[in-house]
Amino acid sequence: MEKNYEVITIDVMTRPSDLGGVEKFYRIRYRTKGGVVDFTDIDEANYTEEKVTAKLTKLAEKHDKIKAS
Repeated sequence: MEKNYEVITIDVMTRPSDLGGVEKFYRIRYRTKGGVVDFTDIDEANYTEEKVTAKLTKLAEKHDKIKAS
């Protein structure tokens, strides 16, 4: 199955945690088939292939639908 997005970069970043300390997250920059470039942040706990693919697919479809209208 062909993806409707292309991952441009994945950056590993940290931010202050609500419980103190720091937490790691991933900032994924992507381009949709329609040419929209955006990014999304994904927490380390949710950084699995299935969850990332599902989220990026949903976002890419949403962006391309908005651009087409």
